[in-house]
Amino acid sequence: MSKLLAALIASLFASMAMAQASAPVATPAVTKAEAKADKADAKATNSEAKTDAKADEKVNKAEAKASKKKAEAHNDAVKDKSKAQAKVDKADPEDKAKASAKAEKKAADANADEAKADVKADTKVSKTKAEAHSDKTKAAIKTEKTKAEGQADVDKAAAKSN
Repeated sequence: MSKLLAALIASLFASMAMAQASAPVATPAVTKAEAKADKADAKATNSEAKTDAKADEKVNKAEAKASKKKAEAHNDAVKDKSKAQAKVDKADPEDKAKASAKAEKKAADANADEAKADVKADTKVSKTKAEAHSDKTKAAIKTEKTKAEGQADVDKAAAKSN
């Protein structure tokens, strides 16, 4: 049993020694290609980060602008409603019903205008977010392409040196 075990261990070491190939020596062309690829990778990654930051900034600005538009629309609606109610309060007792009906119509119009402004602002934000996502995706794809091209150049240089 011990002879069998010794033979198996010996054959294992022998097969490992044969299977080990010497590490390929990096030629100057391969080293140069790797350096160039690393430089291009770093540049592409930096560019992608800048694009992401710009896209995020656009989204933040659009959201702030939308909030401002919504606040303005709300203020306008409140102002219109209060004017209409003031007219009702000033109206003569016999004209109060008519003035109240007009005030309700004005309030409904003000609410509709506010809702339209909200939808318009939200639509712009959604559009900006979609554009930002598109920009980020394009930058990521460009970075991946650059990395793949760099690796291909390294592989090509390694193949030439063999």
